[in-house]
This record gives sequence, structure tokens and C-alpha cells, in this order.
Amino acid sequence: MATLQIENIPEDLYTRLQELADAQNRSISAFAIAILESELSTKIKPLSGQRKKSVRELLAEISRRRESRPANMGMILDSTALIREDRDR
Repeated sequence: MATLQIENIPEDLYTRLQELADAQNRSISAFAIAILESELSTKIKPLSGQRKKSVRELLAEISRRRESRPANMGMILDSTALIREDRDR
């Protein structure tokens, strides 16, 4: 089993951790492991699904933006034509 060592924990944070561990009749280490398991299981699992979902949404948004670009609507002139016009003056 791996070992995790945390240094320089603020005193008030350590005191709260100890109080909560005592309230659940756990050691500080056991309580810290329970907190890590709880937080990581709720934070990491949804992220993988959200990431896939957001990639699909992002690609759809890119396509929508590409279709609605002003250049595709004829609102912006081609820069080559503008340069030629300036040179011909």
C-alpha cells in the first residue's frame, strides 16, 4: 500500500480533521482516507463523461461558428482583392 505524507498542515485544519475523525471513532489517517475516497469518487468519475460530452458539444459549436462566419456570408471581402485595389490606385 502506498504512503502519503502531508507537511505544513495549518493547525486549525488539523484540529478540525481530528475532531471529525474522533466524532466518527476513526483515526486521523482512516478519516483522511475516507475523505479522499469520497471526494475522488464524486469528482473524477463525472469528469470523464463530461469531458466526452463537452468535446462533442465543442465540435458542434465549432461547426456552427464556421458556418456562420461573416466571410461565408459574403460580408467580408477577400484580402487579396483589397490589396490589388490598393496597388491599382
